Amino acid sequence: MNLESTTGPDIRDIPEAHLERALDLAGLVFHVKREDEKYKRDLELLRGCERIGAYDGEQLVGLLATLPFSLSVPGGELPCPGVSFVSVAPTHRRRGILSALLGELFRRCRADGRPLTALWASEAAIYGRFGFGNGTFAATVEIDSDRPLKLRIDPDPRPLRLLDADETVRLLGPAYEATRARRPGRPARSEEWWRRHWLVDVDEEDEDLSPPRVVALGEPGEEPAGYAVYRTKGGDDTEGTTGLVRLDELEAGTPQAAAALWRYLTEIDLTGTVRAWGRPLDDPLLSFAGDRDQVRVTGTFPALWLRLVDVRAALEGRTWSAPLETTLRVHDDRVPANSGLYRLRTTAADGGGSATGTAVGAAHDLHVDFVPEGEPGDAGEPDLTFAVRDLASCCLGTVPVSRLVRAGLVTEHTPGAAAALEAALATELMPHTVEEF
Repeated sequence: MNLESTTGPDIRDIPEAHLERALDLAGLVFHVKREDEKYKRDLELLRGCERIGAYDGEQLVGLLATLPFSLSVPGGELPCPGVSFVSVAPTHRRRGILSALLGELFRRCRADGRPLTALWASEAAIYGRFGFGNGTFAATVEIDSDRPLKLRIDPDPRPLRLLDADETVRLLGPAYEATRARRPGRPARSEEWWRRHWLVDVDEEDEDLSPPRVVALGEPGEEPAGYAVYRTKGGDDTEGTTGLVRLDELEAGTPQAAAALWRYLTEIDLTGTVRAWGRPLDDPLLSFAGDRDQVRVTGTFPALWLRLVDVRAALEGRTWSAPLETTLRVHDDRVPANSGLYRLRTTAADGGGSATGTAVGAAHDLHVDFVPEGEPGDAGEPDLTFAVRDLASCCLGTVPVSRLVRAGLVTEHTPGAAAALEAALATELMPHTVEEF
């Protein structure tokens, strides 16, 4: 698709005067009835977004909004707009409106120096064709808490305490930032985001759940060693159901701190199940649990979908975990400026040592020589050939390159090239986010 094309719908910014119109379009598309409190929250959320609209005359028939996120990547972070509220009126489907909206977003991101964009897919089949790949994966974990949680390690003995909303924002904001730096794929959180997204009294998906509870580990006055955000729901004897603890987030600086928080959650009175949605696939709980029949992974799923809008800037914006010298050919039908030959060469990062977000070992910076497709010098033989969506899945260290080679999605022209790239992309902790938006 030519990003400069002006054919089709009129693509332009959505002014504040059209916010209610935009939210009504999203409600129509997602079959959501208008409820006052949620409507007000979504209206304020849209107000803080970049909003791109598709107009048929003066009728708003398409909407795409982005949240101004910054995403943790190995060794640092990069601007990464979070795509949300994507809607096309049912009367205007199959007219290229979604292509036009995303094309305009990609154009703006490249122009503004934002090399990534990300989303949670309501329909996974849609976004791969626009170059989005699986940036993170997550698991749903259930614990039978009718009996004590068996552990293979001793929990951190420090005291636990419940926090109010103001304490949560003041204490957990820095704690989240510290853990975010260790694991790629996590958006930064503002105080407003904490209050609007994590501390809302009524859960949108289950009104029977309690308001959020926040428990922190550590003495008052010291930085928390870990925390958990959860909600509870009582059981029903007539229906034979037990009380539920739904864990929304758990962060801990050590396995012992994590063990203390998990034990607390399983010991809450009048509950029999802990359900944790969106846990990292390398959650230490799955290793230190003493009985895996008691702690079960009930499902895994793609979470954050990542798009490399500017491949060169995205690759150079992270640190790398091993020496590398290789050549990639990348194909990108939606952003042709990404297509071409990339010659990658790493050098030791200043100061050496271990960079945040990389695997253990010396950190390396990347230097890229890029030859656009069709220009002189583009005829060189690559070591590996990628579609841009598959490179997005590998970029944070999420999907092993060798797995995609075995699946026939990446072509390895030089034996050993996949293993070398995979080693350089590796991270100590698996990319993960629980930040649905």
